[in-house]
Amino acid sequence: MKSLKVLFVMLTVSAFTLALVSFVPGKPWEVPKEYKTMKNPVKAGDEAIKAGKAKYSTTCKSCHGPKGLGDGPKSKTLKTPSGDFSVDLKGQADGELFYKTKTGRGDMPAYDKKVTDEDIWSIVHYLRTFAK
Repeated sequence: MKSLKVLFVMLTVSAFTLALVSFVPGKPWEVPKEYKTMKNPVKAGDEAIKAGKAKYSTTCKSCHGPKGLGDGPKSKTLKTPSGDFSVDLKGQADGELFYKTKTGRGDMPAYDKKVTDEDIWSIVHYLRTFAK
């Protein structure tokens, strides 16, 4: 009888642990070390932000929304949240944002063959304008 209770407790704990793990958001987005220290070669300023905004409008806005809140019209069809750039970018280096935009992951498409590196760097400057 005691062994049945122990087995029941073990199964209950295992099921609870599995349930918790299944609700944890996706794995962290691993960025190669060299990108974490990479500097943005596009000079910051109004021109870069304007260019970044134009490219963002045609490549990013449909999922990430006009203000980067992750509320674009396509966001509802995604398996993973688009994220809120007003808070999610804090602590991320420009090189990390460049890498994520260039390579993509899951619902986030890779833009390495669709957008020039210079345009991606300009988008990074524009993304910084969303920070609260």
